[in-house]
Amino acid sequence: MSEQRDTLPQHEGEGLSRRRFIGWTLLGSIVATIGGVLTPIIAYIWAPPSEAAAGTDLKVEVGTLADFPLNSGKVVSVANKPVIVVNSQVGGLKAFSAVCTHLGCICYWHQERQVIQSPCHDGRFSPVNGHVIMGPPPRPIAEFRLEVEGEAVYVEPRDEV
Repeated sequence: MSEQRDTLPQHEGEGLSRRRFIGWTLLGSIVATIGGVLTPIIAYIWAPPSEAAAGTDLKVEVGTLADFPLNSGKVVSVANKPVIVVNSQVGGLKAFSAVCTHLGCICYWHQERQVIQSPCHDGRFSPVNGHVIMGPPPRPIAEFRLEVEGEAVYVEPRDEV
């Protein structure tokens, strides 16, 4: 019987055992899971520098005068925030936050009523000054600084919206 033991092949030095392979696979999956959880947390904590901190031009071109005909409005993105640019007969060309102060819905231009309208409970804002005309919004929408240079229309980003 002792002779049979000596004839069995020795597997320890020949490569990776099944137990060791499963151990390495388990360790790799744990490291991948931890990395997948920590990556967004680290990206949130160390956000990239804003344009203001980088010293770049603060104005964002949102279109030309032809893009905003009289009695119209258009939602554009300024520094990754929704902004509505309106051109009303009374107020002229203005830019306001497109985020409703009631529930945070994105406002749009209501062509027939000639107002900035929120889909959240029918809130309406003035295209002249952003004040609440009707509905539940508790305060006016924020106005952005708008400049026209030649035919180009620029809006300056705000931190608070």
